[in-house]
Amino acid sequence: MENRTGIFTNMIIWFGVAISVSEIQAGIQIGSAAPIDSIWVPLILGHVIGGIMLYFVGLIGARLRVNAMESVKSTFGNFGSRFFATLNVLQLIAWVAVLNAQGALALMGLNVPISFAITCIILAFLVAIWVFIGLQRTSKITSIIMMILTLLLVILSVSLLGINGYHLMPVATSETLTFWNIFEISIAMPISWLPVISDYTKDVESPKKATALSALAYTIASLWMYFIGVEVVSIGTVDISQAILISGLGVQGVIILVLSTVTTNFLATNSAGESAKAIFNRLDPKVAGVVVSILSALLAISGIMDHYISFLYLISSVFAPMASVLVVSFYFGKGNNEAKDWYWNIFSWFVGFVVYQITAGFDSIFLGPTLIAVIFSAVLAYAWILVRKRNN
Repeated sequence: MENRTGIFTNMIIWFGVAISVSEIQAGIQIGSAAPIDSIWVPLILGHVIGGIMLYFVGLIGARLRVNAMESVKSTFGNFGSRFFATLNVLQLIAWVAVLNAQGALALMGLNVPISFAITCIILAFLVAIWVFIGLQRTSKITSIIMMILTLLLVILSVSLLGINGYHLMPVATSETLTFWNIFEISIAMPISWLPVISDYTKDVESPKKATALSALAYTIASLWMYFIGVEVVSIGTVDISQAILISGLGVQGVIILVLSTVTTNFLATNSAGESAKAIFNRLDPKVAGVVVSILSALLAISGIMDHYISFLYLISSVFAPMASVLVVSFYFGKGNNEAKDWYWNIFSWFVGFVVYQITAGFDSIFLGPTLIAVIFSAVLAYAWILVRKRNN
């Protein structure tokens, strides 16, 4: 009998994915560069659209019972599946390194008496152990960890709101974000998890319900993290570590940063192993995940944080149009099996990728680069479906 994960377990997993220093930093970026009354509509809109995309992509893996990169075979063929799996492994190595570096830097800000490099190695070691043991064996422990982390974050949120009552001056900045700039920063986070979600929905007991609640849990938790980031700015700083210290959360702050970094990195590292399996069938995903954790630690120490924002946008440019073609092909085309279909779908993705790169060069373009790229790729993919139906 196959092991299936329950609805609550998947909700816990995807709630935990959003709880990270990276999400809080995105909120800080928005809060420090836009008036408080102008951020909420684009912030919520970006998360809602991103959450909807997470649901439809995750449901594909849940229905097919295959991991994220294997689920794209019917749309992009074997070559396309391996191509995107390779890109996914590379981006996850870098993404885990970014999350590792952010967590380590935040811990250093709490005056933890350990060097940055050693902190990165310790965080990576904890993730590697968790990946090797596996999610099935640690589901109960994961639930307990998430409950503790949620409670501590509630305490932090309430503390920051209390400090905000003193009306400290917000951080001054010369940069001003427009509606579509904020929308782009908002949607970038859920988009970054599109090539990952099916790695966890493939084993759910109830595909539709579990996937919907997983996407909802992520969306709510992510919005909460962005809100905490805005709260941090409202007390006069852009440093999460300083905000924690001002809130009086010493040891609790250390626990928050360690747990939030490790839980998010575990999901990303574990998925890197699943994607590696889609490239080399005989590869053990757990061993691959451990290797990814080691490589990410080395990359974090090397200074990847200098390219963090550019890297996040690069993820969107690759996987947002890929996801749109996948969704259109699966739900409207009922899967493609002919080589010419795969070639057209890859072309549709490539057009979306190029459109993103072009539109990203414009400041505050209407709809934003991500949504424009998604629309272009989806229209091309659907046009091919209509042509095929007419010919048949």
